Amino acid sequence: MRAFFIFANLTARQGQGQGYNSCVNKLEAFGYIAAQAARGDITFPTSVNAVLRLQLALDDPDCHVDEAIRLVLSEPQLAARTVALANTAAYGSGAGGMQVTNVRAAVLRIGYRRLRGLVAALMVRQFGHRIADPILRAKAEQLWTHSAQVAALAHSVARHVTRVDPDTALFAGIVHEVGGFYLLSRADEFPGLLEDDTDRWGVLVEDVAGAEIMRKLDIPADVAEAIGALRDGVLQPEPHTLLDTLLLANRYALVDSPLGAPRLDDHEAGPLDAATLQLLRSEAAETAQALGDASLV
Repeated sequence: MRAFFIFANLTARQGQGQGYNSCVNKLEAFGYIAAQAARGDITFPTSVNAVLRLQLALDDPDCHVDEAIRLVLSEPQLAARTVALANTAAYGSGAGGMQVTNVRAAVLRIGYRRLRGLVAALMVRQFGHRIADPILRAKAEQLWTHSAQVAALAHSVARHVTRVDPDTALFAGIVHEVGGFYLLSRADEFPGLLEDDTDRWGVLVEDVAGAEIMRKLDIPADVAEAIGALRDGVLQPEPHTLLDTLLLANRYALVDSPLGAPRLDDHEAGPLDAATLQLLRSEAAETAQALGDASLV
């Protein structure tokens, strides 16, 4: 936290109308972004605001199924992902299962709680929409692929290992890197900001921004707490919590976060045996595909 207060007391020259020098002003730029986030000065892209309105409508307990279907149909990507997710084995469409071919049947199959996860996925991906720098955009696409894999694995781990609520695990996996997406979107304003960050200032900014964004999005307290503890979290000997679920999902995701530590090798000691891991990854691959590819619209 001491480092955060150092950040909060810095004023970037960017905010004073002076030019940004990637060598001299990098620390000040980190401080500028962190201080803005800490005081709640976070502006969502227009596309995110539109998805937030959709989420609020779906969260209304009086939202009728016909209205929910209309709202889903208003977002073509969401409509396609809803049908795709409803047709995965994790949602009851295994070998010989009946495939759904329309949004109404899909919404009825997966339910509002699972639909909320898809809305969150659409929202998180929109943070990368405004990134112009091709290197940062590639990082954002990798971060989405990582997030989708973690979310899908968290869903499967919850079903088969930790026995926490699978829908909550899916949702937590989708939003667990929201601070990273925000950092990438802001880094677009400061050329070279994330290069050679040997002191890991970006990690602090990501955590501060992530906490504030989750507050603004009204992320449930148990989900926000698990995500906040993820970076320094320790897996329990018998995994059984949402944090354990996210730790395992991150441990076994095939694609690393471009902003985090490298994934451990599968051959190193881990809590899951090879057969269980194969089952989880097989099921999760289908769910991750339903959440959408890395193309940021």
